[in-house]
Amino acid sequence: MRFLPLLCLLALPLAATQAATPIRIKSPDGAVQVTVDVTAQGQPTYTVRYRQTELLRPSHLGLRLASADLTQGLRLTKADKQTTVTDDYQLTTDKRANCRYRANRRVLHFAGAAGTPEFSVVFQVSNDGVAFQYVLEGPGQEVQRITAEGTTFHLPAGAKGWLHPHAKAQTGFANTQPSYEENYQRGIAAGTPSTIGQGWSFPALFQTNGHWILLTEAGMGRTYAGTHLAHESPDAEYGIAFPQPPEKTTPEAALLPESRLPWRTPWRVVVVGNSLAPIVESTLTTDLSAPATTPVLTGAPGKSSWSWVLMGDQNTTYDVQRRFIDYAATMNWQYCLVDALWDKQIGYDKTQELAQYARSKNVGLLVWYNSNGRWNEAPQTPTGVLFEPESRRREFARIKQMGVAGVKIDFFGGDGQSFMNYYQDLLVDAAQAGLLVNFHGTTLPRGWNRTYPNLMTMEAVKGFEFLTFDQRNTDQEATHCATLPFTRNAVGPMDFTPMAFSEIRDKERRTSDAFELALSVLFQSGIQHYAEVPEGMAAQPAYVQDFVKKLPPRWADVKYVDGFPGEYVVLARQAPGGGWYVAGINATDAPKTIQVDLGKLGLKGGTVITDGNTNRSFSTRAVAGSTVSVTLHAQGGFVVQP
Repeated sequence: MRFLPLLCLLALPLAATQAATPIRIKSPDGAVQVTVDVTAQGQPTYTVRYRQTELLRPSHLGLRLASADLTQGLRLTKADKQTTVTDDYQLTTDKRANCRYRANRRVLHFAGAAGTPEFSVVFQVSNDGVAFQYVLEGPGQEVQRITAEGTTFHLPAGAKGWLHPHAKAQTGFANTQPSYEENYQRGIAAGTPSTIGQGWSFPALFQTNGHWILLTEAGMGRTYAGTHLAHESPDAEYGIAFPQPPEKTTPEAALLPESRLPWRTPWRVVVVGNSLAPIVESTLTTDLSAPATTPVLTGAPGKSSWSWVLMGDQNTTYDVQRRFIDYAATMNWQYCLVDALWDKQIGYDKTQELAQYARSKNVGLLVWYNSNGRWNEAPQTPTGVLFEPESRRREFARIKQMGVAGVKIDFFGGDGQSFMNYYQDLLVDAAQAGLLVNFHGTTLPRGWNRTYPNLMTMEAVKGFEFLTFDQRNTDQEATHCATLPFTRNAVGPMDFTPMAFSEIRDKERRTSDAFELALSVLFQSGIQHYAEVPEGMAAQPAYVQDFVKKLPPRWADVKYVDGFPGEYVVLARQAPGGGWYVAGINATDAPKTIQVDLGKLGLKGGTVITDGNTNRSFSTRAVAGSTVSVTLHAQGGFVVQP
């Protein structure tokens, strides 16, 4: 017994290494609160509250490696002192030009079984949400592999979701899925299994306890795979799902995450608010992504003409594309996109003539490419020239010498780690060649437009082209469009290719012309490709054409005004010079009256353009004063021009 005091003293340093739980991190304004704890089984958990309201019940943290299980049997050994994160930066291709990020940061260190990598979780809590990432460290040089994430998001009972079904790999047109091109399930009970059986894509929107949550990921480097929410979510607890086996560039390429240490995973992002304003206005996906590195080609955002969506492959011809260059010049647009088959139906020499003609009109020419190596069966050309680095660099140098300004690259094959690298290889080589980039048939931006400023936009949405394929898609246009500002377009530039006043090939368009006009402001894209053709634009009133001509090439800021996902939405976007444009759509089948307080935007009036007597006509009026009231037709819209 005389040795007991000595044993107790020897035990003190060991006990002192065990950090006390729970650990709390708050946002700078104190409204967003994260609590981290460890269960009796050694499972790290976190909860999220907005003031007194629980937004995420205790949810799990952790990783499963091929060599170790870091989801249980863990001890919290140290909680670093809280620090402040400050970041101010500029963007040209997203919702806000001058971004300001302020967060409180805390790093939590865990210990597992002997011989496992050092494991930490980094939390950053800002006024608009929570972000966390995992860090693995250690002396070993062997490649580590992550086989699963233990991360979950446990929604409160009664939560509702606006969720995008994740597609099954190698389905769809010419085996080109998954490419984030489904309709959202709207207002469904949290925990509902996905309709396709492959889980739910990011971003995922939820309403709970009078508050809103948007789940997504950001800061995607080269050492991870793109992820989504798992198919099964019992008790509304959503896990992380990795890509399906076919989602890699070659049979030998990496699908699941692998890297040497040290290793930082992408950020798991939880945007939160007691209204929809933080969902629409947050820049967390770029706040949490790496700043641009060399080589840097700063993007030149703008508007673009585009023949394909209403006129099809057969009109990718020299004469038609020259006419669309003239159209872009007339509309004060900066670009003209020449889509698939230009290499066969126009040819390289004549495309060079088009590029030179476009430059004489102060218009940049953009050209289409098929991304494919082995992963899709799409026959559209040019194909088979971008996957191999040497071929890609030769091609990029060739078209740059021809005078081409940028590329649209289509039909990618998934979210495996090798594809995350392929995307970034394309962006780096395009920047070196001086080319802008638009990805189609693609994954989410995940903040890449900050890291690679030549990335103008990405599709990752069931865009306007689908309205030309099937009447069912056309019938759902209004509700789909009223969902996207709160979901897909909330996390990065989105190439939906909006605004057609003409009829859609052989389909019956349900939306009004004023609805379509409003999309020119509601949807944000670094380069906005408009669906309307020259004849359709020329048939519109002069004041409508003038409105479109005067739209700024990029936006300086965004403000949420009013709305509800899938029903209606009103947003304001600020021009670089300071004036605010307001746009709104009504996706319902009944008229809706919208009240807009222009005074909150510093406006004392403006010009309203909205529906006329029919859904194929317009009306306009001047507004004096700080308030405007607009009664929208069913599936109608409006804009306010400063």
